[in-house]
Amino acid sequence: MRVLVISDLHANYTALETVLKDAGQVDETWCLGDLVGYGPDPNAVVEQVREMTHLTCIMGNHDMAIIGKMAFESFNGDARRSLLWTEKVLTADNMDFMRSLPQSTKVRGEVTLAHGSPRDPLWEYVLNTLTARLNFDHFNTPFCFIGHSHIQSMFLLNEEKDRVTLESVKVNRPITLTPRMLVNPGSAGQPRDRDPRSAYAIYDTETRQWEARRVQYNVKEVQQRLREAGLPEKHAVRLGEGW
Repeated sequence: MRVLVISDLHANYTALETVLKDAGQVDETWCLGDLVGYGPDPNAVVEQVREMTHLTCIMGNHDMAIIGKMAFESFNGDARRSLLWTEKVLTADNMDFMRSLPQSTKVRGEVTLAHGSPRDPLWEYVLNTLTARLNFDHFNTPFCFIGHSHIQSMFLLNEEKDRVTLESVKVNRPITLTPRMLVNPGSAGQPRDRDPRSAYAIYDTETRQWEARRVQYNVKEVQQRLREAGLPEKHAVRLGEGW
C-alpha cells in the first residue's frame, strides 16, 4: 500500500496542492496534524483534507487551540495573532471537522502516528537522540511517524546496545525502514530546516520503504496572501528562507 505522509500543513494551500500533485496516486493519506495556524488558507486546507479518501488524520497543537481546548496564551505572540485570525475566518463545518480529529496517537498497521511525540502527542519536540530515546518506551509498533518539529529526521534504536542514532535523510532516495525507528516527514506548509521547499514522504507498507521528498511551490503567492490578511510579517519571511 502506497501512503502519503504529511504533517504541519499550517494553512498553506499552495504548498499542499503542490505536494498532492507531486505525490501522485496513493492508496491512503496519513496526516500528522497542524492543519491550521501561521498560514493564510485555513479553510482551503481543511476542505482539501476533508475531501481526501482513505484518510487518517490526527490533531496537532494548533488544531487543539483553534477548537478551544488549548489556551492561546500557550503560544508566542505571532502564533497567537494567527490563531485569533483563524478563529474568526474558519467556517463552522471546518471547525466541526477539526473537533472530530483524535487528540492522541493512532496506530495504523506497523506504525504509530503522533503529532509531537508518542510520549506527549501534542507538544513535545523530538529534536535529538536523548528525547528520541525517552520516547521509544511509549510505543510498541516497529515504527512511529511524528511531526511538530517541521524538520525531516530519522532516529534509529539499536535495542541490543540501547543506543539511538540520528540517521541521515536523503531526499528522493527510498530507504527500507528497520525496527525500531522514529521518523518525521517534515513540514509541508512551513519547513524549518533552511530549505523552503515543502517536505513530505511516501511510505510503502509492504516493503517498508520510506522516501523523503521535497518540492518547490510558489512561496511568493503565499507570502502575498499572508500580507493581505494582515498576518505577522515573520511568517511571510520565514517561508522564503525555510526557518
